[in-house]
Amino acid sequence: MEVKRVRQVLRSNKGSGFPLAVAVTLCLVMVFSGISEYFRLMIIAQGVRDALQDAVISTVSDNYDDVYHGVREGYSGGYQPIASDFEESIDYGDIYERLDRILGLEQDREEHVKQDSGGNTQFKVWDLEMDIRNAPLARSDTAGQRFEVDSTIMLEVPVSFAGKLLPAMRIKVKNSAGYTPKF
Repeated sequence: MEVKRVRQVLRSNKGSGFPLAVAVTLCLVMVFSGISEYFRLMIIAQGVRDALQDAVISTVSDNYDDVYHGVREGYSGGYQPIASDFEESIDYGDIYERLDRILGLEQDREEHVKQDSGGNTQFKVWDLEMDIRNAPLARSDTAGQRFEVDSTIMLEVPVSFAGKLLPAMRIKVKNSAGYTPKF
């Protein structure tokens, strides 16, 4: 009698969809894990770009006090009057210090690192480059030029997928800011 029952169970198709359901569920979990890791990377990159922009804008604003207002000529630049002439005056500020404060970074040699509560690295930034372009003083052929700062910084974010650590995402984050007087 037991042999008959075993044969019935083996010939029955009940539960044959279970392995397929498990396989489909695992595939969906892997796809959603990949999508969520992608969004995590994009959110970190966007946050670093926004923090860099905030730090650069602060530096541009710090140069406000040295900007010569050429209202009639329609230009502005970082200059200070010295005797009967003007001398270029640019404040480079401390972008790294502002980034550290905004993002909660800690300096580790040449890199600035963000770590989670477990001591794992969330991301690193390094190699800040700034190009400050001062508007020319009293030139009629350069109308519309302004005091501008272009900056780039390298960002590295560790990538993990399905419990394995993959090569880190490294990108160059670019930013630009400028100062144009309103009046």
